[in-house]
Amino acid sequence: MKPLEEVRWGIIGVGNVCEVKSGPALQQAQGSKLVAVMRRDGAKAKDFAERHGVPKWYDNAEALLTDPEVNAIYIATPPNSHEEYTLRSAALGKPVYVEKPMARTHTECMSMVNACRRAGVPLFVAYYRRALPNFLKIKQILDDGIIGDVRYVQIVLNKPLRPDIVGASKDPDNWRILPEVAGGGYFYDLASHQLDALDFFFGPIVHASGYVMNQSRAYPAEDITIGNFRFANGILGTGIWAFNTGESSNRELTTIVGSKGQVYFPYFGDHSVTLKVDGKKDEVFHFDISPHIQSNLVQRVVDELRGIGKCPSTGESAARTNWVMERFSERVDIHTIGKS
Repeated sequence: MKPLEEVRWGIIGVGNVCEVKSGPALQQAQGSKLVAVMRRDGAKAKDFAERHGVPKWYDNAEALLTDPEVNAIYIATPPNSHEEYTLRSAALGKPVYVEKPMARTHTECMSMVNACRRAGVPLFVAYYRRALPNFLKIKQILDDGIIGDVRYVQIVLNKPLRPDIVGASKDPDNWRILPEVAGGGYFYDLASHQLDALDFFFGPIVHASGYVMNQSRAYPAEDITIGNFRFANGILGTGIWAFNTGESSNRELTTIVGSKGQVYFPYFGDHSVTLKVDGKKDEVFHFDISPHIQSNLVQRVVDELRGIGKCPSTGESAARTNWVMERFSERVDIHTIGKS
């Protein structure tokens, strides 16, 4: 594909993620414009366009996809339509930036990758932590060997099963707890960020296994996942993602342990990084992150499309994260345990 002089975006699905995290990022990036938005509810599409100063709005995806002024597509719909819109965009020769998780299944991911490859158009995925300064700091610490040889990684994410979340399961807009839409539950929504960042730090995970259960039965998707994994370089990892705990257990932390120390950090909310090295005083690094949190990655996407840089989050790298999540999903029904 020839470099674009200017990237003129059309968004399919202007929901909440586009309000602050990504929409303004497309408008503010150098060499980038947001020229059209689409939502099936035309009134909501029109409202978004007027509030954000977007020239065009549509209530039909085909109209946006075929708009000659639009030369790049951002797909911000739930995962069950990512494959369809990616294939349609690729067929029109338009590069794609798609929300995470990339799709519901690894098979859908590879369908997207192959379609874009055949069409000769780039495919990027919104794993924006690959371009945030706190995660670049962690990568620098690891690459510089400051904590020695990395031995293992541990992820802990506990979230309480709150009544508002349970009640939201009856809300058709809460697609995150509907496996037929999201691919899984809150695990797919949040753990995908964590596992993708580890791929960024260490390279591909080559072996993964685990269990998922729906212990509370508060909504259709799993509410707890446990996984073990191994990277190609021999680093081991384990993770537990529980979305059914009490308030007192609410915790989210990832720890990377090496032969000379460790680094630990949260993924969500707090942007700090803590470094502990044997024989030295602990260091805590704090970072100011823009509310338009996708800005850094969007600029990398725009730069690559203009032929002046490379984006670190591609369809190929994102598909690996879906592969890992699927390896964790040996499903166990708690209500049949111990029964013959």
